[in-house]
Amino acid sequence: MNLEIQVREREGIRIFDFEGRLTVGEVEAVRERVRALVAEGRPRLIFNLREVQYIDSTGLGALVMCYTAVEKAGGGLKLLHLNRRNIELLVLTKLSTVFEIFDDEQQAVNSFFPNREIRRFDILEFVRRQGEE
Repeated sequence: MNLEIQVREREGIRIFDFEGRLTVGEVEAVRERVRALVAEGRPRLIFNLREVQYIDSTGLGALVMCYTAVEKAGGGLKLLHLNRRNIELLVLTKLSTVFEIFDDEQQAVNSFFPNREIRRFDILEFVRRQGEE
């Protein structure tokens, strides 16, 4: 399945809704869109990965490259709605310590506003719940 990307805006934050697989043949479109936003200056992005079933090493590398480019431009990139497999991938690669991860869109948006209270995704709680299932 090809990667489909829809971009929408909420409170000045661009939200990328991905559907499909984030793999070697699909990541260039993501990089190009992020490069364009970085060129505009200080991008604030959320990658909604709810409908991403699979991320390979190239897809993971693209996420890191996008994060780095956005941070260097003075912006921010957050991840939203990762499935169990993709959370495990981030934990295994220790990228869960780099990316801010959220399971609620409003909380992800709020994280860009310093005066708002936020509830971050709790990976340890997620692991505990998975062990119970």
